Amino acid sequence: MSQKMKALPASLTLVGAGRMGSAMLSGWLAMGLRGDAITILEPVPCPELTALCVSQGIALNPAGACLQPAEVLILAVKPQMLDSAAPSLAPLTGPGTLVISILAGKRIADVAARLPLAGAIVRAMPNTPAAIGRGITGVAASETVTPRQRDMTDALLGAVGTVEWLDNESLIDAVTAVSGSGPAYIFYLTECLAKAGEAAGLPADLSLRLARATVEGSGELMRQSADVAPGKLRENVTSPGGTTAAALSVLMGAEGLEPLMRNAVAAALHRAGELSG
Repeated sequence: MSQKMKALPASLTLVGAGRMGSAMLSGWLAMGLRGDAITILEPVPCPELTALCVSQGIALNPAGACLQPAEVLILAVKPQMLDSAAPSLAPLTGPGTLVISILAGKRIADVAARLPLAGAIVRAMPNTPAAIGRGITGVAASETVTPRQRDMTDALLGAVGTVEWLDNESLIDAVTAVSGSGPAYIFYLTECLAKAGEAAGLPADLSLRLARATVEGSGELMRQSADVAPGKLRENVTSPGGTTAAALSVLMGAEGLEPLMRNAVAAALHRAGELSG
């Protein structure tokens, strides 16, 4: 049995099976977590989720009397729902329960205040590439998290990508602003590149195909060149005095992409702080 299989919990309750919750669920099943070890609480399950639960033997929205504290309770609802959901979730925790929260902006202390019976809490921030197993998740843990629970966290979150442990929970909001929200920045960059191509005279559909393929290919090149700094990759395609250099003189100017991105991340960081409490 692999180390990851050994780290899987005997029982897991997932609260919220939207895009991220469903992505994690798919990763767990692919990794070998048994369906009969999983309970899902999702007030409006889509037909695909219902069919998956039937085929895999997953308990979907069982009656309250059937619910017991699980070894792992994963909170994947909207952060604004924590207060209203907490009273019904409290009985699902106990001294041996590890709570993994992916609620943006909600601190470990916020979750502990709502679920005081939970033995340990992990705060995590994944991102949407988890849907294809290419996500990255920043993780911080309460002092009560045991080595076994840390291994379970690694296994469960590692099923959808890379896991980065943080020494200080205060860094989670910055992780949210960079990688949690970051996919939207990349998608918007693609939109803008396509519109710029259209403004330069390209047919709209062709410009979009060029922009998408360029972003996709560049991302894959960067992934396969993990030992090469992004700046070096940029330099490799920039001939002195050429077309790329001309474009970069705009993007790297005083009002270019770097200060704009810094402001964008700062705005996301500020909003994450507003969501806490």
